Amino acid sequence: MPENFQDLVNILINILSLTIPVIFGLALLFVIWKIVDAWIINAGDETKVREGKNIALVSVIALAFMSAIWGILAFLQYSIFY
Repeated sequence: MPENFQDLVNILINILSLTIPVIFGLALLFVIWKIVDAWIINAGDETKVREGKNIALVSVIALAFMSAIWGILAFLQYSIFY
């Protein structure tokens, strides 16, 4: 059990530090699978190729957004709590 607020915040930060890379990994695996599905497995189907392009674009934007949020949280962690 945390004895003060800073201990509680450190526990929450440690939990987030473990889950964020897992979320990144799962998102990246999903993107890779959808691109392989669209461009390799169903290469002849134009709708699947278009869907793969849309998923790739949205995924790059989402991963960039997730990276920015992760960077902001790291900045706050090291500037405020240490």
